[in-house]
Amino acid sequence: MDLVIDANILFAALIKKGKTEELLFKDNLHIFAPEFIFEEFEKYSSLILEKTERSKEEFEKLIEILRKRIKIISSEETEEYLIEAIKICPDKKDTDYFALALKMNCAIWSNDNTIKAKQNRIDIYSTEDLMKLI
Repeated sequence: MDLVIDANILFAALIKKGKTEELLFKDNLHIFAPEFIFEEFEKYSSLILEKTERSKEEFEKLIEILRKRIKIISSEETEEYLIEAIKICPDKKDTDYFALALKMNCAIWSNDNTIKAKQNRIDIYSTEDLMKLI
């Protein structure tokens, strides 16, 4: 299954061991993200590190693994989908995720109920939804 991952899912996996991290490493999931996702992570890395249950070494190793596991798609590749994404995305800050989902013709992995409830064009799966599916 192909999925676009949002930043909060990445943050959740880095903060706490559990279902999110487990899902990220399922072989049958192919994870995609907009190119800014790791920039977003860098912006909040010290806060995430404060909240994590992991040692600094474990945290850094997991980031390195996730950088290899998540396929980053450039904004140039999704540019032609932005107008449509703007029309259907209920939250302006999530437009790039929607553009990528349109390009990849896949769902978004997000625990944001707003984007799930306020549009019906892109499937949105929460971590709990994915645990039930897989």
